[in-house]
Amino acid sequence: MKEAHISLHDPIAALATPLGTSALAVIRISGDTCIEKLDSLFVSKAKLSASLPNSIIHGIIYNPDTKEQIDEVMVAVFRRPKSYTGEDAAEISCHGSIACVAKILEILRSAGFRDAGPGEFTLRAFTNGKMDLTQAEAVNEIIHAQSDKARLLAFHRLSGKLSRAINTLKMKLVDILATIEIMIDYPDEEYEHQHIAIETLTDIEKRLSALADTFRIGKTFQEGAIMAIAGKTNAGKSTLFNLLVKEERSIVSEYHGTTRDFIEEKIAIGGIPIRLYDTAGFRTGTDKELHPVESEGIRRSENLISSADIILYLVDASEGMTPDDNLYLESHRDNPRIIPVWNKTDIQKSSAPDCFISMSCETQEGLHEIEKTVSTVLLGNTKDISETVMIDSQRQKEIIDAAFAAVAQAKKQLKAHASYDLIAFDIREAVNHLGMLTGEVTTSDILNTMFDNFCVGK
Repeated sequence: MKEAHISLHDPIAALATPLGTSALAVIRISGDTCIEKLDSLFVSKAKLSASLPNSIIHGIIYNPDTKEQIDEVMVAVFRRPKSYTGEDAAEISCHGSIACVAKILEILRSAGFRDAGPGEFTLRAFTNGKMDLTQAEAVNEIIHAQSDKARLLAFHRLSGKLSRAINTLKMKLVDILATIEIMIDYPDEEYEHQHIAIETLTDIEKRLSALADTFRIGKTFQEGAIMAIAGKTNAGKSTLFNLLVKEERSIVSEYHGTTRDFIEEKIAIGGIPIRLYDTAGFRTGTDKELHPVESEGIRRSENLISSADIILYLVDASEGMTPDDNLYLESHRDNPRIIPVWNKTDIQKSSAPDCFISMSCETQEGLHEIEKTVSTVLLGNTKDISETVMIDSQRQKEIIDAAFAAVAQAKKQLKAHASYDLIAFDIREAVNHLGMLTGEVTTSDILNTMFDNFCVGK
């Protein structure tokens, strides 16, 4: 049963584009009588309420009380059920000034529209059967996608790939459940379905496990990772940072301690959103040798590095391994997050130590290998995942794990020749969990939590 945390019949309005100065802005409306209400604020040759479905009409938004003209707009009219929300809706394209948008929203409120809640348009689409819960989540994921690969994987979920995979497994469970319920109703009959059910349950187990295993990769593409460039002063960290960012973002200098605090930039490696940090170089010295600001920068960099998902540790090949380098790498020998880089190979042609990547920022030698290694550390040795169905939300992971546990318990009970009532209970649990995944079974608490993370206007 689908429940909502707010009334889903009121006419609502919200800005669907970012608030700011722009050429155009789009205000969305939806709900019962929304087009008729907008008609009372609209002057045109044709009435909106008499227009054909999916038509665009030019006119003027005005204040019916003062007769003041507010803005010249284009209104796209959508009729139920062929609209995003599944109910009568419209999109007002107006000029993109903050003053224009604010005044139009004010006029809409005075005409009986209320402000839409976060994600309320998508919530209405869900409750009206325009999409299931995995597709609704995908809408938000596309909006917040930080890389093209994240967008593609979210689009797969929006197009229904995940829904179809879940529904296929659910129907197999329903078939087994129907067979078991026949056995319960006719206990005196002889059946030879047990081995078939076990084989099917084993296949469902494997598919659920494989889907759950995609969570780490899906989450990485959606949320990204933190990568820090670390090492002693003058190891070439800022130069590598600029190379990865593809612009002169960090100051490069021959003087020690130039970078006194970490510098951040967003990049993408292998489709993975990365927050890249250039950190203050490590060096030891007396209080008189180290400026207090540099000491504080080193302290902050150490805190950042300790929490990073990936650490590129640079060693200056022209200087070779120093005691500090040896100490750091030896103390982190078993840390898979650390990628040692033998930098400045264009200056010093010495061979890199084992497990190091040879790198020259001047010639860009080693850059591809660094990017490839970063992807492997974050994703594992995965093949092309462009067509893979993935999950990336904690909600989906927990539900799939629960469905897997129920299937495993049913198979265990079936092998032990337990009561068919007990087996049916476990399979029914698995079916219900998969229903929760797509939203066939849900509660207002789940909807509250999920849609509160959406943008207003979507």
